[in-house]
Amino acid sequence: MMNKEEIIRKVSRALVEAGSTFRQDKKDAYSRAIEKENNERAKWVLQTILDNAEAAERNSSPLCDDSGIPHVMLEIGGDRAVTGNMLAAIKEGIKQGLRALPGRPMGIMGGDSERLDQSGGLDPDSAGVHPAPILLRQTDEDVIRLHIMMFGGGPAIRAKTYRVFHKHNTDVVMNEIINWAKESTAQLGCTPCTLGVGIGRSHFEAASMMMQALVDGDYNEQSELEKRITDEVNKCGVGALGLHGDTTVLATFMKVGPQRASGVRIVCMRPCCCFEPRIATVEL
Repeated sequence: MMNKEEIIRKVSRALVEAGSTFRQDKKDAYSRAIEKENNERAKWVLQTILDNAEAAERNSSPLCDDSGIPHVMLEIGGDRAVTGNMLAAIKEGIKQGLRALPGRPMGIMGGDSERLDQSGGLDPDSAGVHPAPILLRQTDEDVIRLHIMMFGGGPAIRAKTYRVFHKHNTDVVMNEIINWAKESTAQLGCTPCTLGVGIGRSHFEAASMMMQALVDGDYNEQSELEKRITDEVNKCGVGALGLHGDTTVLATFMKVGPQRASGVRIVCMRPCCCFEPRIATVEL
């Protein structure tokens, strides 16, 4: 097992990577979108986003001024163990990574009421942006694998987690997701999107499925249902930065969790902005 200092260093580097780089499959998706785009203004925007990402990667600088809130998922193999000391080291690594990126100071100080109304003031330390609760997932591999995602505010504003009466028909659920996505992408501004979708038995499970979908997603592979959502939303023609065009959505990543005998499905849909999912993975 790694010592505390090694974990802190690895997690810190992973956070900087998450906040400053596109994975290769996402670069490929942008290149395909640029090649097929017929709207010259939208084509310029797509190329500029890709150029910005390459510059950010070279300089290890934030992809966006909204550098994001750290969301973490841990995959744990059967013979591996996570201790309280390891979790503390991960949190310290996140702090150091936020300072190194640097993350935008967005943390609000004070008690419950002060944090709700922002009267506690802004924490000037980038590390004041505390990570969301850690999500755990079991894996058959003999590893402890950490995924860090940096979630911005715009997609959170346009996201939705709600129940859908399925009427024993998959099309009903898919059409509701498509309608949500059309509405949110038109309002987001920072398009093209990557749609993260999770379907579960509770709001917590649906949100967890959405996060897992983003972790597992590959821009070079789309399931039939994922492609259906992507294609239908692209028909609305919002395009890059709302300038119209062929690519409103680069890809849809969807995970359907266990379901129960019920008239409803709980769906979580996050319209990730043109820079999301900002993600990096490291083994500890």
